[in-house]
Amino acid sequence: MNGDNSRPARTGPTDIHDDTVRQEAKKAAVWIGMIALVALAVFLAQPLMVIFGGVVFAAMIDGGQRLLGRVLPLPRGFRIAIVLLLAVGFLVWLVTFAGNQIAVQAAEMPAIVETQAQRLLDWAHGRGIFLERADFSKVAEQVIGGVGPVTRALGGIFGGFTTAFLIMILGIYFVLEPDIYRRGFAWMLPEESRERFHGTAHRMGRSLRMLLFGRMVGMAVEGVATWLALAIYGVPMAALLGLLTGLLAFLPNIGAPISGLLMVMVGFSGGTAMGIYCVIVYFVVQTVDGNIIVPMVAKRTADLAPALVLGAQLIFGVMFGILGLALADPIVAMLKIALERQAEKNDQLANGSA
Repeated sequence: MNGDNSRPARTGPTDIHDDTVRQEAKKAAVWIGMIALVALAVFLAQPLMVIFGGVVFAAMIDGGQRLLGRVLPLPRGFRIAIVLLLAVGFLVWLVTFAGNQIAVQAAEMPAIVETQAQRLLDWAHGRGIFLERADFSKVAEQVIGGVGPVTRALGGIFGGFTTAFLIMILGIYFVLEPDIYRRGFAWMLPEESRERFHGTAHRMGRSLRMLLFGRMVGMAVEGVATWLALAIYGVPMAALLGLLTGLLAFLPNIGAPISGLLMVMVGFSGGTAMGIYCVIVYFVVQTVDGNIIVPMVAKRTADLAPALVLGAQLIFGVMFGILGLALADPIVAMLKIALERQAEKNDQLANGSA
């Protein structure tokens, strides 16, 4: 019977019969989904940075095992284990043999820096630049107050040590079975884009390994050279200054001026001649690293403009603290490769349609 209302209707409230409306609804759903993904990425920015830190740590381990594979024809798993054992051994040596000396020197450094800051104020007063100590203290408080949120951004979710631990664990997982994660990520892409993704991932991995290799070489050269040069002249806290110089070398553009300032301030605490010697050591070490090591490595990696890296460090440093500073140039390098690959694809499409 036509009047029977017991049968359910075939169409539902969400069915759209008009083709134009249906297409526009699909477009709107896509845009809403993209906005939601961007908002989710912003909300989860800190965990995503930790995950990318794990990728960077995995690239360091992978680069070490590849380098080790040139001299030891062992299975990949054994080479990874050797690299991890060497890293743990270095940390144990650093804590066991150098820990006491460096701890004592680190305790002495704040007093030396404060004394040198006061000497700088006295020097400025002698030349007509009147800056009261109270004003200097306010500046210091403002600097510390500005650094506080930055450092809290790093530990806001996990805490400093927990973040480092998670990065190491993620890096080990990534490096042990990288193909699983690469295939899983590619599976979420359209089928026609998967082959290009694998090519892009391969290029990114190679560039990241070489970039980190250059960082590690630069850290070792700057740290050891600074330590030896300062120790030969008898500069106080030579081991600590060498260690800080090596660690801060991982932060291009920013780390070198900080380590150089500390070195010079400690040097002038021992007299003008020692201070001038520390200035010379700083410039010689930075010149060798900047004119020999960095260009040699940059030829085989993503050659990044210094201003671009510095700008990224400022942005990521404010957003994510020390973690953002450390990962700024790897992120920029990966973005550059992704844009280059997209430009290559656009050129191929343009040439194919011509």
